[in-house]
Amino acid sequence: MRSLRTGLSLAALVTGAALLFTAPAAHAADTPLRDLAAAKGKVVGTAVTGSKLTGSYGDIAGAQFSSLTPGNAMKWETVEPTQGSFNWTEADQIVAFAQAHNQQVRGHTLVWHSQNPSWLTNGTWTSAQLSSLLQNHISTEVGRYKGEIAAWDVVNEPFNEDGTYRSTLWYNGLGANYIAQALTWAHAADPAAKLYINDYNVEGVNAKSTALYNLVKSLKAAGVPIDGVGLQAHLILGQVPATLQQNIQRFADLGVDVAITELDVRMALPADSGKLAQQKADFKSVVAACVAVTRCVNVTVWGFTDSDSWVPGTFPGYGAATPYDENYAPKPAYYGIAEALGGTTTTPPTGGCSATYGVTSQWNTGFTGQVTIACTGTALSSWRASWTYGTGQQLTQAWNATCTQSGAAVTCTNASYNGTVPDGGSVTFGFNASWSGSNPVPGVTLG
Repeated sequence: MRSLRTGLSLAALVTGAALLFTAPAAHAADTPLRDLAAAKGKVVGTAVTGSKLTGSYGDIAGAQFSSLTPGNAMKWETVEPTQGSFNWTEADQIVAFAQAHNQQVRGHTLVWHSQNPSWLTNGTWTSAQLSSLLQNHISTEVGRYKGEIAAWDVVNEPFNEDGTYRSTLWYNGLGANYIAQALTWAHAADPAAKLYINDYNVEGVNAKSTALYNLVKSLKAAGVPIDGVGLQAHLILGQVPATLQQNIQRFADLGVDVAITELDVRMALPADSGKLAQQKADFKSVVAACVAVTRCVNVTVWGFTDSDSWVPGTFPGYGAATPYDENYAPKPAYYGIAEALGGTTTTPPTGGCSATYGVTSQWNTGFTGQVTIACTGTALSSWRASWTYGTGQQLTQAWNATCTQSGAAVTCTNASYNGTVPDGGSVTFGFNASWSGSNPVPGVTLG
């Protein structure tokens, strides 16, 4: 599972035959999602990659969300790649960013059957040895971040689809009691952190979610420290379970919190206006179900931009699963989340063509930039993108377009081979330029 970059969103306004595009972060004029969520007594989060928490990616992650989940940085293979040798670099980076932006951190994950180091999975362990390894790992990781992590996904994906326990290193070596042990050890390492069991395909009432329900009920009865359940919510377009709110409520009635922990809604590619409208409705209904239940405390999306979504690499032919497109422009799904949290937003038209300007790299005397032109619900047979620089930037080279600059004004037209932009498609051109002083992002006009 991956994370994202940022770019700026360019909202399109059709004026006669010309398309006028404002700067990418135009949606910043709307109330940020984190403020809307706070007004509802909720937390809204995103999974992130630590190395990308700079530039506009960092700006969006910090401005829009009140909670961060490390996409991979706290998993066993990352933090303990060699037995007894720990690497906290990326995890520390994410925690520091969250603290600087007044955000919670959701720790993910301590006990899982996947993304474990080879020394662990290939080892031959007695039950006593395996128990000791698990206790040490949990105690070390949770203890390191004591007081800094709001909640931990302690045990991840313990069940099969039919509600039986998944055959894993932990279940096979320690039995079902490994779950209670892990929770107990995590609580001892940080008594203030909320402890969760997290799983997928448990969003609606079914055999798997009922097994999770019965487990939580038994753990509560036995006095095991369990504070919540995480419903991952990796969903398919148009398939939000009808029993989602009912299921959230029945867990809440056990006396535990509920979090939507890894929300995305994948669709068969290419995206089009109809699919994006359905995706907006799906995001909105999931968030609304959480808002309706007092003990549903957090909705976290599994990355906020399509450019780093895990979906295309795992489900070939599917993608476009997050609230922001690959150019970091907010999609209708973003506004679905906002509306479910009580925001009043003006959703940009789902049909139209947009241009997104981004700086992909920068050094002390120059930078590399790109502009992506994307169409939804319409198409182009040729294009021209223009913008005006404000602080002395000067183009030195361009590719996939013919670009000219007169003073501060830049105009770029399509090459002979990329003038056509189909419905649901995009083209990108790039350039190198020099700069001095500062390098702000200009607005782009298509015409």
